[in-house]
Amino acid sequence: MLLLRNLYPTLVKLNCNVALLPLIASGNSASLHTTAISCAVVKKTTAAAGGVLGLGKGKKKVGKVGAVEKKELPVETDPEKLVSQVCGSNIYITGEDVKLKDDSEYPEWLWTLDWAPKKLDELDPNTKEYWKRVLAAGMRRNNRLKSMKKF
Repeated sequence: MLLLRNLYPTLVKLNCNVALLPLIASGNSASLHTTAISCAVVKKTTAAAGGVLGLGKGKKKVGKVGAVEKKELPVETDPEKLVSQVCGSNIYITGEDVKLKDDSEYPEWLWTLDWAPKKLDELDPNTKEYWKRVLAAGMRRNNRLKSMKKF
């Protein structure tokens, strides 16, 4: 009984099921089908309104919580640094951004890469990329037609 008196405030703070404590203290644990230790630390799993926790039957907040401030991220405005470094490449607290090298120090194939997306006519119909683009174009067309349709 002394142990339960010491645990009671802690169990109430933890939102544990303290209704079982008198049964445990009286020694009538046969009706509980469990031991005293496992019953004393069982956490409640239902909400106050009788619903299951997390299924929308609890108390709801009324009104606005408050305005959320947008965090201003620092933007580099120094032209010398913008031309000589890759701004934002350092993800660590200490250190510097990566410095740009001369064009002659980079491989030649880097300057011949074609980054422009290819037109559908230029793609081979036997590739997966071709059929993904055909599917996307069909979906865009259907969505455009549905938006023009009157109810």
